[in-house]
Amino acid sequence: MAQKSKQAAEAAGRRCPICGEPTETAYRPFCSARCRDVDLGRWLGGGYVIAGGLADADEDGDDAMAMAPGMTGAEGRRSGGDGEE
Repeated sequence: MAQKSKQAAEAAGRRCPICGEPTETAYRPFCSARCRDVDLGRWLGGGYVIAGGLADADEDGDDAMAMAPGMTGAEGRRSGGDGEE
């Protein structure tokens, strides 16, 4: 049965992204449990990373607003909303 699915995968042109062998239906898009586990290990180990620029670590921008360029200490911080500055 495994031979039949490998032949079908070859005919369809599906290849394992890890080793290039024809895919196995039970492990799709991989050919085996080994290749599936290798891929999982790469994900967990940070092997798949999208390179980025110098992005703000805090996505909502609060850290970027907390300290304005050229200001230090309390000058650069936002007011607490109590009306005092």
